[in-house]
Amino acid sequence: MTTIATPPSSRVFLFLQGPHGPFFDALGAMLRQAGGIVWRVGFNAGDRAFWRDRASYIPFRSPVEAWPAALERLVAEKGITDIVLYGDTRPVHAVAVAQARERGLRVHVFEEGYLRPYWVTYERGGSNGNSRLMDMTVARMRAALAHGELEQPQAPARWGDMRQHIFYGALYHAHVMLRNGGYRHFRPHRDLPVTREFRLYLRRLLWMPAHALERALATWRIRRDAFPYHLVLLQLEHDSSFRAHSPFASLTEFVELCVRDFARGAPRHHHLVVKAHPLEDGRAAVRAALARAAAAHGVADRVHYVRGGKLARLLAEARSAVTVNSTAGQQALWRGVPVKAFGRAVYAKPEFVSDQPLAAFFASARRPDTRAYREYRRYLLETSQVPGGFYASASRRQLLRHVVDMMLAAEDPYDALERGTAAPRQQLRAVI
Repeated sequence: MTTIATPPSSRVFLFLQGPHGPFFDALGAMLRQAGGIVWRVGFNAGDRAFWRDRASYIPFRSPVEAWPAALERLVAEKGITDIVLYGDTRPVHAVAVAQARERGLRVHVFEEGYLRPYWVTYERGGSNGNSRLMDMTVARMRAALAHGELEQPQAPARWGDMRQHIFYGALYHAHVMLRNGGYRHFRPHRDLPVTREFRLYLRRLLWMPAHALERALATWRIRRDAFPYHLVLLQLEHDSSFRAHSPFASLTEFVELCVRDFARGAPRHHHLVVKAHPLEDGRAAVRAALARAAAAHGVADRVHYVRGGKLARLLAEARSAVTVNSTAGQQALWRGVPVKAFGRAVYAKPEFVSDQPLAAFFASARRPDTRAYREYRRYLLETSQVPGGFYASASRRQLLRHVVDMMLAAEDPYDALERGTAAPRQQLRAVI
């Protein structure tokens, strides 16, 4: 049975920035229904647009340098017990996590799922390279699983969050671009101006059909031909996991390394397939860099670029997969495909991620311990991976059914499993 830390009526939640769209608003409303007090700090007009309860909205209009002191005052004045945020490495969030740690406050961190796209990540204190999973061994996970009974859930045949994700991103940036007069000091946590962000979201939304056709043709050509191939799984250069937990300064640097070591190590009849992230919008000139590197190393006829989209078709016949720390690496491991990861990743365990030099990996990659990976995956599904999504209404409902009780619980998901107090989980249905 789930143990509640303190009565909900004694909990005061401070929401900071969340995923684009209405998820944080719906989550705050449900926490109020449970008896908690909820406040929201907004840093721009996009934050304001997606928070319906105006009485609980607190605008932050000062320069970012004033944020640490403002947060200290807010925590004291409101009696904050819990801080809720999406991604723990944004500058305003990193300050909040540090202050919460000093004061013994709970920090509820949401992220895209480690087993995306059908799950969302919920942890306390930190995510990705700051997650408790980073220091947790597979042996410890195996021992904790003795307290769980969850069977491996089947992913639904169709989820449908991608269009909503892009739509809400465009809408959010439109508000920031057109209605941000009250937030003169706002600076985005990414390098691009908001107007450029909006144009990229809008262009991606409009070009989705054409890009889907191009992607389908490229995938068909690769699967039609008989060559063995290795996959390079790209992520977004501006994503927090790449920026905060990667040894590379840019995706271009990573791609150039992959092409160089592929040319040095891979058998001459093998090919390299570079797969873009599904939300890649062209801000990083990866495709041009790939073409230059392939030509420079004499492998232009053996290197292919595929736009983002579903990965399963390409993974089905891949010899290996290389990534910085993309969660797509876990899809490869699930299929028993050897994986080489360069960055800090929650799945970078010695049992199933290669420590070979990259050229040697391309020459003869060692297979992962699939039994150990399946135990690790089951552990995630029993703890931090919550069925649902942030963007489509059906997946939001699925997420809310689980995550409020997890937030109100005395222990975080990892401790709850070890102590046998984890809440029961619904199985992910085939159609949601």
